[in-house]
Amino acid sequence: MRILTNKSDEEEFTKFLETNERCNFQQSLEWSKVKTSWKTEVILAEDKDKKIIGSLTVWVRKIPIFGNIMYSPRGPICDIHNKEVLSQLTEGAKELAKKYKAIVLRIEPDIKSNDKEFKDLMLELGYKIKDDAKNFREEIQPRYVFRLDVKGKTEDEIFKNFHSKTRYNVRLATKKGVTVKDGTKEDLKDFHKIMVTTGKRDGFIIRPLEYFEKMYDELGPEHMKILMAYYEGKPISGVIPIMYGNKTWYLYGASSNEHRNLMPNYLLQWEMIKLALQNKSDIYDLRGVPGIADDSNGLYRFKKGFGAEYTEFLGEAYIAFKPLTYKLYKFSEKTFRELRALKLKFKNPCPHPQKRKV
Repeated sequence: MRILTNKSDEEEFTKFLETNERCNFQQSLEWSKVKTSWKTEVILAEDKDKKIIGSLTVWVRKIPIFGNIMYSPRGPICDIHNKEVLSQLTEGAKELAKKYKAIVLRIEPDIKSNDKEFKDLMLELGYKIKDDAKNFREEIQPRYVFRLDVKGKTEDEIFKNFHSKTRYNVRLATKKGVTVKDGTKEDLKDFHKIMVTTGKRDGFIIRPLEYFEKMYDELGPEHMKILMAYYEGKPISGVIPIMYGNKTWYLYGASSNEHRNLMPNYLLQWEMIKLALQNKSDIYDLRGVPGIADDSNGLYRFKKGFGAEYTEFLGEAYIAFKPLTYKLYKFSEKTFRELRALKLKFKNPCPHPQKRKV
């Protein structure tokens, strides 16, 4: 085991991440540079020849009063059933915890909830599992997502598997004159204006324009794109897909209050799926939905219509290095989220669940 410390390690790690079947952009160095309020450390598991066989990108941040917390989004990247590799990564995390006097390590792995073998290994290594989150306010990363298997498939095969209403809406958008263009960093200004409208309408917090510009500086255009939908020359909707390794993610979406009847969001999803095919992705990830599989929920129904699989992740695996302090922190965190949600509700009453910032 070693901690990433030099440029040579960075290059080797990035190559390992991009070619691993469990690749996730949130474990990348590029994404870590977007998260400027965190310090990044990368733990590398290695074989007897010092070759990387596993990794865990960990973010560290000081929380007032409580101390440092360690968090890893969508790690680890490795053979998740190899105890020796998981043990190396865990030992590395414990070393970092001593270095930063951290109160906890929290991991939200990209692993399905029914993977009992992985869960048992983590429990054996001293982790606890929190697997009861049902809505966006109880988690950092969405525990429930829709994922579409696009590996080796054609556009026709995928389109035929859409719900009939979804196919109709995609065609309707095109028929009514909606066009989609691949944008540049400059188009983030239009995207953000529409995003602010979306946030006010649906009741969720919006990151500043500078955040999206920082994303583009670090990830675009190779790993990040801006797709904008236009009607009569005016931008009416937009999305930000992320392409990294063997996956493409629908990261952000925004739609104006005008011309929603033209179904631009359906056309944009289809364009992102085609982008995933062009990039030879194995998976197109439509990301989060509430943890109640119910067609009465508009977000759930919209994403389900693209023929994707409703996927439940394991939840959170964590090691509390200072259990009492962590318990107090969790209580304060829950209270803060509830107060923030209440504030948003009174500011802009709506039936939609609050969506978490990525």
